[in-house]
Amino acid sequence: MGKFAVAVINGTQARFFTLDSAASSEYESSPNLIEHEGLADSTKELHGQELWANTKTGRNRGTSGQAHSYDDHRQNHELEFEKRFANKINGAMLNLIKTHQAKHLILVAEPQILGMMREAMTDSLFKKLNIYEVAKDICHLKSNQIHDYLAKKELLPPCQKVYSR
Repeated sequence: MGKFAVAVINGTQARFFTLDSAASSEYESSPNLIEHEGLADSTKELHGQELWANTKTGRNRGTSGQAHSYDDHRQNHELEFEKRFANKINGAMLNLIKTHQAKHLILVAEPQILGMMREAMTDSLFKKLNIYEVAKDICHLKSNQIHDYLAKKELLPPCQKVYSR
């Protein structure tokens, strides 16, 4: 079994895991998905005037009170924020892979986020990995639930539970 790194990502956060075996498998369940440092996208948490000068998109009021429609290119800015977040995730994944000497990377995210991650993952280290993608948002799950989900998809070995006698 090679070493696994797992990144579970949604629009506002990224969680990073490695698959570690217990020191004494006779007394502890093993292998376990261990969560490491995560990232949060602060721009998604900002609302209204904290992020934009005008909270309503595509409207401008003239002196007579009539509204004039225009495109304020807000979607372009949001896309740029998402790309920046993908680049931060990319850096954190590289650090995790190097630190834990992972041979396999499992990316779990919504399809749009997976596409952004593919664009961001340009480092040559990614070419040396076996990369598996799962198009699903499971960021809200606990680490053992994520492990069970990926084990059912046959991407991770299942956790062997130890029962006391």
